[in-house]
This record gives sequence, C-alpha cells and structure tokens, in this order.
Amino acid sequence: TLQWETLGKQFVEYEQVAPFLIPEDQQKRLLDFLPLFLKAWEQSAGVVVFPSIQLLASEVSKLLTKEIKRNLNGKPAEEARLALEQFLQRKVEAEDGYLLLKSVYLLSQTDLRTIWNIIGSGLPAALMQCLYLFFTFPLKRTSDDGETSEDDTQTQEMLVEIMLNMYKEGQGVEELLAADKLQSLIIATASLWDQCSQSWKVPTGRVLRTISKAQTKNSIMYLQAVDCIKIAVQNLFKLADTLPASDVCEAASIVLCFVKDSYPVSSALLTEFESNDGYQLLLKILLRCEGLQQNEGDLYLDEIVDMLTCLTTCGKTELKVSGNIVHPQLPHFDFEWTRSSGMTVKNLQAFQVLQSIFQKSNDQHLCGRILAAIGTIWAWDRANFFLLEWTLQPINQFTDIIHFKPYPVQVQFFRLVESIVLDLSYVPHEILKKVQYLIKENTVPFCTLTALQCLLSMTQKDPLFSDIFRDSGLLGLLLALLRKQAKILRKSAGTHLPSLEEGTEKELNAVMLKMVAALTVRSVRNTVVLKDYGMVPYIKIFLDDECYRSATLSILEQLSVINYEEYMSIIIGALCSSTQGELSLKLDLLKSLLRILESLKSHSAFRTCSGFNALLSLLSDMEGALQDPPSGLWTAFGQNCILELVFYTLQVITAALHLDPVNSNFFQRSGLFEKMAEDLGSLGCFWTQGEWQIPLSLEKKRTFAEFLDAAFCSSEPFPMWLKNCIWILNFLDHMVKGTLHQESYFKERKPEMGEASRGDQEGPQAQEEHPVAFKRSGNKLPASAYRLWGNPEENLEMRDCTIVHPGAVCVMVRLLPKLYKEGHAQLSQEVQYAVVDHIQSLVKSEKSRQVLCESGLLSTIITSCQDAFCSESHPLHLPLTRVFEKLASQAIEPHVLR
Repeated sequence: TLQWETLGKQFVEYEQVAPFLIPEDQQKRLLDFLPLFLKAWEQSAGVVVFPSIQLLASEVSKLLTKEIKRNLNGKPAEEARLALEQFLQRKVEAEDGYLLLKSVYLLSQTDLRTIWNIIGSGLPAALMQCLYLFFTFPLKRTSDDGETSEDDTQTQEMLVEIMLNMYKEGQGVEELLAADKLQSLIIATASLWDQCSQSWKVPTGRVLRTISKAQTKNSIMYLQAVDCIKIAVQNLFKLADTLPASDVCEAASIVLCFVKDSYPVSSALLTEFESNDGYQLLLKILLRCEGLQQNEGDLYLDEIVDMLTCLTTCGKTELKVSGNIVHPQLPHFDFEWTRSSGMTVKNLQAFQVLQSIFQKSNDQHLCGRILAAIGTIWAWDRANFFLLEWTLQPINQFTDIIHFKPYPVQVQFFRLVESIVLDLSYVPHEILKKVQYLIKENTVPFCTLTALQCLLSMTQKDPLFSDIFRDSGLLGLLLALLRKQAKILRKSAGTHLPSLEEGTEKELNAVMLKMVAALTVRSVRNTVVLKDYGMVPYIKIFLDDECYRSATLSILEQLSVINYEEYMSIIIGALCSSTQGELSLKLDLLKSLLRILESLKSHSAFRTCSGFNALLSLLSDMEGALQDPPSGLWTAFGQNCILELVFYTLQVITAALHLDPVNSNFFQRSGLFEKMAEDLGSLGCFWTQGEWQIPLSLEKKRTFAEFLDAAFCSSEPFPMWLKNCIWILNFLDHMVKGTLHQESYFKERKPEMGEASRGDQEGPQAQEEHPVAFKRSGNKLPASAYRLWGNPEENLEMRDCTIVHPGAVCVMVRLLPKLYKEGHAQLSQEVQYAVVDHIQSLVKSEKSRQVLCESGLLSTIITSCQDAFCSESHPLHLPLTRVFEKLASQAIEPHVLR
C-alpha cells in the first residue's frame, strides 16, 4: 500500500508538470514512471490501489497509439510490419515499445471504465492496422543458427489480449469504423488465407470472432456499405477450388460469424450473403469436407454447421404451413403442443443446405453432423419437426437413401426417427411406411436390422403400434420372412451354415422374432393372425437356438391365451424331446411353464398333455447327476445348474397342483409322489441302498433350519452330497406348504446375442462354488416379478394349514433312509433326526393333521420308516412316535393304526 501511495504521489506530480513540458520531456517522464508501475504491479499480485488508473491508462494508450503511427508513417507495408515488430518486441527490459505494450496489457485487465479510456485513445484502430499487417505480410526472421524463428509469442499474446478486451465492447468496434482496416482484414481472410502468416491465423480468427459478437448497427451499415460480405463470398468461391477443405472451412467460418452474429441487430449482412450465393458457397465447402481425416478441420467444420443450423431460425416471418395429422395417433398427442413462438424454423434456404449435404454425401462424420443438427433444431421447438416435414420432408426423403450411408449414420438416423415417437409422441405414418418398405426390400441387411430395432422400440412404447403394424402389413411380412428362415433352419439342422446363421443375418432373425413377440403381447387379435397364418409349427423351430428362445417363448406364451392345450403340447413336447445335454433349453421351457401356470385355467391343459409325467421323466433322466465326483455327461455341467433344473422341475409341479383339487387328486392317485421320491433318490446325492443303518448315539442334535444355516452360511465344512440333499429337502418342505412356486433361489440368466449359455459351459470347477448363486429361503422375487397366485380369499383359507400337499411329506419320509453316506454316519443320522423333527413341527396344527390323514398316505409313510418306528433303540423312534401320536388324535381308520 505504501508503494502504491508513493507511485500515486509521483503520478500526481507528473500530472501537474506535464502541461508545461515539451512533448519529448513529457514522454520521457511517463516512460520513466512505467517501470516503477510494472514493478509495483508484479509485487502486489494484481491488487492495484491507484486512484488515477483511468488517467494513466489514457496517457499510456495515447502514447502507444502515437508510437505505432510513427512507426507506420510513410513506410511500405512490409517495411512498416518490420518496424512494428522491432518496436514492440522485448530486447531489453526498458525498451519503450515493450514497456508501453505491457502496461496497456495489464491496464486492459482491470475494469470497464479503464477499458473505455483505452478505447478512447484511438488504440483500437491502431492495433487493427497492426493486426492487418501481421496477418497479411508474413515476415521471416532468421536467427543466429540460420533457422527461421517464430514471432515473439509473448508480444503476440499481449497484443491479442488487448484487442479482445477492447473489441468485445461495442464502443471499441465503433472506433474501428474511422479506418478501413476492419473490412480489409475480413476480406483478406477470405482471399489470402493460403498466403498469410501462419502464426497469426488463429489469433486473427479469435479477434474477428470477438468483433463479430459485438457488432453494432453502425458497424453493420459500414460493412454493408463497402460490400464486405459480397467481396468475401466471391473470394471464398475461388479459395474453395484450390485450398484444402480444412483451410477453406477455417476462413469461411470467420465470414459466416459476421453474418450470423449481426442478424439480431440487422438482417442486412444475411441478405447480402444470400444475394451473393452464400448458401451455394457453404454447400460447396461442406461437400469438399468429405473424406477428411478424423479431427482434421473438425473444429471449423462443426462451427460452420452450427452457424448454418442457427441461420435456419433467422427470418422475418413465421412459416405458414398446413399438414394433415394422419390417425391413429398416440392418446397423449396434442397438436396444440407444437404451436410455439420459440426458436422456430423461418429460413428454409439455410436448412436446404443441410438437407442437400446429407443427400449428396456418404461421409460418416459429415452426415452425422447433419443429423445432429436436425435433432438440435427439433429440440429448440416441437413445431420444427412439423414445419420441416410438411415443407421439405427431410426425414421422409432421407429414408429412401439411408441404406447407402455408413453404419453409424444409419444407427443415428433411426434413433432420430425413434425420437419422433418417444419425444414428440407423434406417429409419423408416412415415414413408417417407408421404413417398412426398407425392411421388405432388405437391400442392406444391417440397415434392415437397425430399422427393425427402431420399430421394435416404438412398439414397446405403446400397444397402439400393435394395431398400426398389423394393419400396415408389417406383421404379415415378418411372419412370411420367419417362415422362410424356419424352413432353412429345419433343413440345415445339425449342419453349420456360417453364411446364413452368423452375424447380421442371425441378429435380424432374432429381432424379427422380438418384433413379432412385441406385436402379439396383450394382442389377441395379432395372436389369432399368427395362428391363422399357420405359423405355430414354424415358430417352435426357433426354440432350439438360445439367442432366439426368449422371443419365441414369448410368442408361444401369447398363443396360450387362445389355446392352452396347443401351448402345453408344444412346450411339454419340446421338454420330452430335449437331449440330456440341453440343460439351458430345459430351464427356459420350465420357466415359461411356470409363467403360464399362474393362470388356473392352464392347469387342466397341463395335466391332459401329460405334463406331470414329462417333468418326472426329466428327473428320471438325471439319474446320478449329483454324484460327487460327477461322471459321464454330467461332468460338463456345474452342480449348480443341475440343482437349478431340479428346483424348477419341482416348482412347475407345485404350480400345477396349486389350488387345483383335480390335479392334486390325479397326481396322488397315479402314484406320482412315489415316483418323484424314487427319481429324487436316484440323483446321486442320496444313499442308494435305501436301508436304515445301525443307530448311533447322537451327542449333538440340530434343527433342520440350523442345518440350512450351517451348510450355507457358516464356515463349517459340509460334504457336497449333504448340501445337495439338504437343498432338495428344503425344496420339498416348501412344496409341502404349497409355496415352492413363489420361491427364488437362483439368479436369472439373460443370454445375449452371440453369448453362449454359461450354465451349459460352467464345467466341473463350478461344483466347488456350490450355491453362491442362491438366495436364501424367504428372499422371494420382488412383487413385480410375479402375479398373485389364485384367489386371495382362497389363500386366506389355507393360511392356518401348514401342509398343503401331503404327498410331498411322503416324499420326504421316503428319502429319510437315504440321508446317509459311508464315512459320515454320525452326521447322516443327525440330519435324519432333524428332518423327522421338522416333520413333527409340520403336523402341529389340527388342520395339517386332518389333511394328512384324509390323504390316505399314512400307510405309505408308516411303511417307509417302520424299521425305526418299531425299534425303541433307534434314535428316530421317539420323534416318529410323537408324529404318529399326534396323528392318532384324528379320526383314523382302524386298519391304518394296525
């Protein structure tokens, strides 16, 4: 502060004596003061406490302006440029020119009033003359080592910063009008770009863009009066034929800035630009950008496209267009939304340039930029889509040629088409007809694929499209194409046809199936169309390929709405014909059955189509699958996958029995519970001898729930066979209670195109990772994952009944003797005890005992465990006795007790 006070006093003294000094002495006193000022500035980190800063700025700027004019006066251009360079460059610290330049540079960064004082000194016009000379007359200096050196970058930066600070103010731009250098510099950029100083190209562009943004009515009238834009456009036409495209873009972007930025003030420069074929110039320049290397000229190409996009909204009057809204439309579409006074398109000439570039060019970057520009215009105002489509029809016309464009452009285009529906809530029927024709012709498979994915996205948005695409013939077209592909698949079964079934062609088949699935979901009418086309036998052919399966199952599940028997026949038939190794297919078919069995109406069809026998055959075919170690074909699968198949098989059986007395009676009378016990017992994890072992004295007794926790939630080592047994018994426990179909123990797998089923290729190492993929019992699927099963009132009636399916109790009892492994006698009998104890807990309620007694299965249960029941020394004798004591409290027939 003391230093600034001292300087302030010195400057006051200078002010007092200056009027009485001759100019040379006055200049000397000021130049002597400046080093002190600069030193104080540097030491105070830019914190200036100088009351006379505006006056100082005025004095220093006037002196710098005077010295610049003196160096320019009467000299030829090149000589004047050299003199300026020598004057402004820093040779020693106290060089006059450098001192003045640096002082003005620092002062121009203070406040607006100081800037105004600098502008009022005449410096704006003087520096514009300097910039013109530096830009148009490249001067090479040779250094001591003989190499050409660049201009002093520090001097250049200070000059440019001073100009930017002055010219961003309208007052600074108006100061330029007294001289002719502004229009001369603009014209020079448009005519001498290939001959100008390389080091001054970018700085000149920065300065002119700053001036452009600060244009005033006077500056626009000045540029118009001297035909600046007209001459610049004419010169650019010449450059466009000779210069590299990136250079022409850079030069043209500067001229276009003045046209675009001036429009809010006056339309004069835009009118001059249009009158002199400015749009044709831009079209010519942009088309020359085809094939530019990535990042080469991207900045200026993008700038031109952005400015051209802005020009589409420059017009005096709103466009008056009328178009017919074709129905049907989405329920929430309202054309009144599109009427706006925002940034609407008023200049179709400017947009026609963008449209013509897309139509004439196949360059990926250029076409991509045009589509991005159209998206921007739509985002400015909803009305713009309609204004353009009802006049120039860009999207309609682009659809005819999109298959010629590069793949990324096709993707971008169809996203734009999709946004018409998703963002504008409008159904563009004419455009969709052309997209559908594109799919029918299938000239370029990848383009067809992308178009179909676009329509799929729309269909998933609203069910209205199910009607639109049926009535337009798209559904029929897809069914015909799928029929053809199904025949090819059937002929080529077991053979490898890479040209057909790999890559885009296979993806196209997958998307066609997804599209048909989307069109039939919740649409009985479309499902009837599919059936009437005789497509059911062809659709089921796609089940064998995992990448087609999800959509195929979705279609078949819609078929069940009109014919449960046909659906069940297909799915159960596919289960029966599947090979032992097609684990993924079996799982997907079972999950599909589970979804359909949510409807009680499907249960009868499941039974009549031999669904129960088919599922038990699945279990029978898995004999030895859970052996440890595995053998044969099962070594290719992880035990997780095998256990998952067991789980879903039991889940489907439980679902088919749920709240269905007819199915329950059928399953029991047919002896299928006994068959299930036999099949589960042969999986490989249960003891195959099936005889009660010599009883041991049990030191530790744990509950069944504790065994579940110990096996999967603690660090206690458990043999693999026992873990598998406990899981199967846990499944049966939920089956007893009638809740197994609502449980979720396994993570969903969603294979994508080209991704092999992990379940089929897990390999033996997965056996060591056992149920990490399981969710603990009770962690059911979220509410949205499945609908409520049956009637809620019926569920309330069963709430106090622990046993819903007594046959499953029979299965658990039959497996009791098989819960054994040599070398694990103590652990085996401990588990047996826990299971019996758990069964005892199941028959605690009176209703549970009644259900079990009325089932007629008591004889089977007693026979299954009579060895333990009759031997008082057997550890299971007491718990089994308690079970039957509880059952005896019911009205049991005498022969059962005997």
